Amino acid sequence: MAVQPIRIFGDPVLRATAKPVTVFDKELRRLVKDLTDTMLEAPGAGLAAPQLGVSLRVFTYNVDGVVGHLINPDLSLSEEEQDGPEGCLSLPGLRFDTKRAYGVVARGVNMYGDPVEVEGTQLLSRCIQHETDHLDGIIFIDRLDREARKAAMKAIRETDWGGGPAPTVRISPHSTFGPIR
Repeated sequence: MAVQPIRIFGDPVLRATAKPVTVFDKELRRLVKDLTDTMLEAPGAGLAAPQLGVSLRVFTYNVDGVVGHLINPDLSLSEEEQDGPEGCLSLPGLRFDTKRAYGVVARGVNMYGDPVEVEGTQLLSRCIQHETDHLDGIIFIDRLDREARKAAMKAIRETDWGGGPAPTVRISPHSTFGPIR
């Protein structure tokens, strides 16, 4: 087992845009294993490479007993929306209602460079969108409306792990649900 420490909100790597994977080697397979082991141990529904301090476009997921990974994802989102609680291993113990697309089709490759397509709704859709956001330097609280984001930042400051200076909140560049106010 290769469980690694998870980076916590405020770590700069979580705000950087991850680089596409271009080399499919033993090191990449080890990264996927580390991500999977760490996600399962946490436990979490997903984990992106930046959360382990690696700025590459890789994430793992564990939804409804299906464990998988996706590299260099490209998403097609449904117009139908869902709104529900969302958490993050990089914001331990906190959950906030977050709007997401109800369905997703995610295309990318596996750790060997073979094409992969993952299609899902509800929790799987939410997970894939959440983890892909991590690859773009977006944290789910960036998708909250102004009041909810303000409440989230207050909750973060009140945690044992969030007592440092307030990190910069980055507004999502994705236009899935229009401008965030």
